[in-house]
Amino acid sequence: MIHKRIILALMALVTIFFVTEAKVYVVSVGIADYPGTKNDLRLAANDAKVIRDLFKKNSDASTVLLTNSEATRENIITTMTNLYAHATQNDMVLLFFSGHGYPGGFVAYNGRLPYSDVRKAMANGRSKHKLIFADACYSGKIRNKKSSYNEDSEAKKADVLLFLSSRGNEKSYERKGWENGIFTTFLDKGLRGYADSNRDRIITALELFRYVNSNVKNSVNGKQHPVMWGKFPDNLPIMKW
Repeated sequence: MIHKRIILALMALVTIFFVTEAKVYVVSVGIADYPGTKNDLRLAANDAKVIRDLFKKNSDASTVLLTNSEATRENIITTMTNLYAHATQNDMVLLFFSGHGYPGGFVAYNGRLPYSDVRKAMANGRSKHKLIFADACYSGKIRNKKSSYNEDSEAKKADVLLFLSSRGNEKSYERKGWENGIFTTFLDKGLRGYADSNRDRIITALELFRYVNSNVKNSVNGKQHPVMWGKFPDNLPIMKW
């Protein structure tokens, strides 16, 4: 009888662990083929697929991929709103975007997608952990202040963590022969474990920023500087393995 009670107690603990484990809800967007030809990109759709595939390996993740003509303003917002509605307070909601950007937002397949609309879609869920990865030229201009990671206490008041591929006056580079943009390449590698500096199988916000920022700058001789901005603790877990 005692052994049976011990087994039941252990089963209850296991159940509690799995029930309380945080989940992540990912919408991954990449637009390489814009209407016409002059605005087309080379690797943006591949970027979105790589990030979606990475999070699919995590059993606690739910993912949706939108590429090219699927990634209209309406479809992006509707997908975010519906998926993020499933998140609980301790879960994370994440948007990855690769494509063109403009000061204050992203360029969807059929036109501009203001950051204000993105924030509204993120606010639909109860999650207190909201994260945006953006691989787009001049993506730093999405911020509404000039401060960047750890530079200004005012920046900490934002409720969305922005991890942007470049400063507001910089391009986001690609490299011939690579399958993804330089920012996405090191973001992917960092999340897969290269950024895990203390080898605890948890990639935190600070670990990820340090790894990606250093490698991107070194790869383009300081012409591109990723930016992390927003309210978050340094040890916020971005990926657990």
